[in-house]
Amino acid sequence: MTTEDVVCSAKIIKRKQHRISRQQISPNALKVLYRLSKNGYSAYLVGGGVRDLLLGLEPKDFDIVTDAKPEQVKKLFKNALLIGKRFRIVHVRFRHEVIEVATFRQAAIIDSTQQMESAHGMLLRDNVYGSIDEDVWRRDFTINALYYNIKDFSIVDYTDGVDDLDHGVLRIIGDPQERLVEDPVRMLRAVRLACKLGFVIDEATAAPFKELASLLTHVSSARLFDESLKLFLSGNSADVFATLRQYQLFQQMYPLTEESLLDVKRNHVIDLFLLRLFTHTDERIALGKTVNPAYLFAGLLWYPILLKQYHYKSTGMREVPALDAAIKEVTSIQQKCTAIPRRFINTMRDIWFMQLQFEKRFGRRPYKLLTQLKFRAAYDFLLLRAEVEPTLQPLAQWWTEFYHGNEKIRKMLLADVNKKRTQKK
Repeated sequence: MTTEDVVCSAKIIKRKQHRISRQQISPNALKVLYRLSKNGYSAYLVGGGVRDLLLGLEPKDFDIVTDAKPEQVKKLFKNALLIGKRFRIVHVRFRHEVIEVATFRQAAIIDSTQQMESAHGMLLRDNVYGSIDEDVWRRDFTINALYYNIKDFSIVDYTDGVDDLDHGVLRIIGDPQERLVEDPVRMLRAVRLACKLGFVIDEATAAPFKELASLLTHVSSARLFDESLKLFLSGNSADVFATLRQYQLFQQMYPLTEESLLDVKRNHVIDLFLLRLFTHTDERIALGKTVNPAYLFAGLLWYPILLKQYHYKSTGMREVPALDAAIKEVTSIQQKCTAIPRRFINTMRDIWFMQLQFEKRFGRRPYKLLTQLKFRAAYDFLLLRAEVEPTLQPLAQWWTEFYHGNEKIRKMLLADVNKKRTQKK
């Protein structure tokens, strides 16, 4: 972006022309805004908070921008903490809330001679303090570049963000190719935000997605793990999954899962399994229930694990060692894409191995399995599998009756299994 591209005129939407009321804004955010303003600084609510208020939603966070430098902000608040090294921001901490305060920044690079690229084509740019009419051009999407002015309660709109909100359009600020090369994760953010709000991604914004999708492989695996949590625990994971695949972004993050979806013999079952996985996840979130990320990732990698296990078994390896080898190979490859923490992988292993143990229903084994820490997660996983694989339904039904039954019912169930095993022999 050059200086010629920057248009510094903004639409000022007066208080009577928009729906935001101070009663909807966090009292702590108002305290910060008012104190900055009373001390002679500009103070604006910005980003997702303004966007959500205009849409009638309840914001998760309230972020503030100002022309005050971080050190100046810190002097105004005893409960403030300076964060960051390359570009410092201020966290003003209250009892149950943190209000983030940032100083206006300049738009990326305004002199093409200063522009630098990484080895993989991603643009590297310095952060420099600026003014509001410079700050707006380094933000990602037009609907996130709206500023609520605490002085007169107006909204400052440089990029027609309000118009895009009204029309349900997600549009990137600036040249899409350049902004996405600058940070490929913006493609993931676009998908997440569009699915969350039920918006359509602007055609020009989405046009480079497929071409630039491979740049995600150069983003740190730790950052992609964080983005995965945001994508799939958003409450709209079924839509997110479909949209990621549409733009060829999913395969960059979960290559083995995408590969399994291309298996002609099993793709219908795998696709249905993942759809049920995401649908159940969304339902739990809608009900305010927690979702263990390990369960989600266990589902995402289950069929790659099975396919690798089949491969090892075909070489003469027994079932348990084959599963162990498959888990090690798949998780090792996946770690290079999304750095799943070890604590989650341990839980995933428990869930996967218990699928084998569910089949061994004799002696005291079922009782021992009930006492396992991850039994409930593994049991739910079995029920999920049975939804798409009819041959597993009798096993899932047996475990449901054993799990919820009294001791008399459990003995009857075990006796029935032993009888069938004897007849089979």
